[in-house]
Amino acid sequence: MSLLLMPKATAVWLVDNTTLSFLQIGEFCNLHELEVQAIADGEVAIGIVGLDPVSNGQLIKEEIERCEANPAERLKIAKSDIPQPVARQKGPRYTPVSKRADKPDAIAWLLRSQPDLSDAQIGRLIGTTKPTINAIRDRTHWNSSNLQPRSPVEVGLCSHQELHDAVVLAVQRAAKRNPKKVETVVEAPEAVPTLNPNVAPQAFEPTPAEPKEKTAEDPMAAAEALFKNSNDPDDSLDNKKEKSEDGGTLADIWPTKD
Repeated sequence: MSLLLMPKATAVWLVDNTTLSFLQIGEFCNLHELEVQAIADGEVAIGIVGLDPVSNGQLIKEEIERCEANPAERLKIAKSDIPQPVARQKGPRYTPVSKRADKPDAIAWLLRSQPDLSDAQIGRLIGTTKPTINAIRDRTHWNSSNLQPRSPVEVGLCSHQELHDAVVLAVQRAAKRNPKKVETVVEAPEAVPTLNPNVAPQAFEPTPAEPKEKTAEDPMAAAEALFKNSNDPDDSLDNKKEKSEDGGTLADIWPTKD
């Protein structure tokens, strides 16, 4: 179905020149009934010049008269004999002259950000040739020093959906060519013991700490260790017992209790 040209201007003309209801005009012009009523009240579309749909071939006079006679009828747009443009399915993409200078930047961005894309896919997305793609990849392009990688969606060379579809297809093809041989093995977590409601829980018993080595309580051994670690140059580190100036041992001057 062909779209209506300038719907608000057409609605203005129909409000001013016909007795059609607001609902009929709204459905024909793809407007809400209240919006058409606001146009009739002069609150909307102020300053818009009405467009005659009969003169431009969108309506015929008999169609307007038929709907004026019966408010339940709906206007039908006239079929045009002018051939409609057909979307091209194959062939190179047409790029406006104002955007052709952005092609090298878009190619550089795709080569850097989407390495899975093939040259044919890049050529279809941007509308370029393989020699240009290879020149930018090998840095032999005449303007390589001034290239600024930019997304082709940003510069308007393709839509986001087209880029998404191309990337998904490229990733699928790459996965088929180079399947992953090493799979990541996820270790199963340790089993968590479940609580049985029929068994009473056991009291927590802390693990007894290892007994520490007891310090010698013998004052004789303590005194010998004290004299052994002293910094007196006259002390001998090789002897286990120190002798006093009288020639006796420490036991003579520090007797133990029986």
